[in-house]
Amino acid sequence: MGDLQPIQLQVLAALLFLLGLATVLSRRNLFFVLMGVELMLNAANLSFVSWSRTFSGSTALEGQVGPLFAIAVAAAEACVGLAMLLSVFRSSESLDTDAFDKMKE
Repeated sequence: MGDLQPIQLQVLAALLFLLGLATVLSRRNLFFVLMGVELMLNAANLSFVSWSRTFSGSTALEGQVGPLFAIAVAAAEACVGLAMLLSVFRSSESLDTDAFDKMKE
């Protein structure tokens, strides 16, 4: 099998990003919303890494260091998101995103 071309990887990253965006916009379950955000972050990471393969030198390094920071942010986001998910579930016995209105009180 041949190597994937950068444009093919960019199309895949765009499709993954759109799938994550559609999940965030269409779902009301907090768990699925967080999964959509993670999918969008991973699509951005794929885009960075695929473009870094086309360049050489320090530009390629920058394209691979950026996703490392994004992965760290995604890990922190997953921890905070899980804490929010548990808080909403404990207070309302539901994972519906409309339960956030009750948390203001």
